[in-house]
Amino acid sequence: MIYDLIIIGAGPAGLSAAIYASRYNLNALVIGDEPGGMAAEAYKIENYPGFKSVSGMELMNKFKDQIKGLVDIKQEKIIELKKENNFVITTKRGVYKSKAVIIASGTKRRKLNIKGEKEFLGRGVSYCATCDAAFFRDKVVGVVGGNDAAAMSALLLAEYARKVFIIYRKEKIRAEPLRVSQLEKNKKITIINNTNVIAVNGDKMMSSVTLDKEFSKSKELALNGLFIEIGSVPSTILTKKLGIKLDEEGYITVDSVQKTNIEGFYAAGDITTNSNKFRQIITAASEGAVSAHSVYEFLKNKN
Repeated sequence: MIYDLIIIGAGPAGLSAAIYASRYNLNALVIGDEPGGMAAEAYKIENYPGFKSVSGMELMNKFKDQIKGLVDIKQEKIIELKKENNFVITTKRGVYKSKAVIIASGTKRRKLNIKGEKEFLGRGVSYCATCDAAFFRDKVVGVVGGNDAAAMSALLLAEYARKVFIIYRKEKIRAEPLRVSQLEKNKKITIINNTNVIAVNGDKMMSSVTLDKEFSKSKELALNGLFIEIGSVPSTILTKKLGIKLDEEGYITVDSVQKTNIEGFYAAGDITTNSNKFRQIITAASEGAVSAHSVYEFLKNKN
């Protein structure tokens, strides 16, 4: 069987592409190893039209419900992507072919790459406050980062933890003004600016971090948990064999209709040059819709 379209990624961009593919009567398949993508990890979303406040998981479930029975969805890990007469995608469970591809695999968490980060992963170190906040009830935790994700993580953690430190390398955090105001009003949260975490320490579980400058007369800060929110990098490893054009930061170069330099291959969402400066669910969904329309036009003209 050869699909009209295979969509790689089941986040906002991929699922939106699937919604529109179904409306164009395309025989489509979605393959994603993380249903909902990183959006599903969001504790609270308050800027998506139609929802005053909604969790990321709830919103992504609504996306999935809309295509249920219309588009095939498989939760599988892709190990190879190549192009012969058609595009050939190999997973650990099977091989799938399609006339066109939309890659919407998003980004992956950026690491600090410091001593103890890998060793204490799951033993204090985490990249997902939504997943792990409840494990730190009445504990002292830190959040590394100064973006919106860091602010949201700190606010969520403050609902469980006794104390939350935000540790940021620059003079002022760059989250949305509303989030900054919420942080400043929360008595559980303390912001440590102009400071880096250079090591995670502990025995069986992490017990502290080492800072590159003193805070309260010490470079060692006692913490039960450390949540790392320093952004993300595009997940483009699958595209290397195809020769997909990337920009200097590693994002897939696309035109105004989400087309890449390879015929029949489109990209949408956080992975693209169109989104890398403003990564939002609404823009990812928009790109997904545009890319599905582009595939429809491409296949129609090809036939």
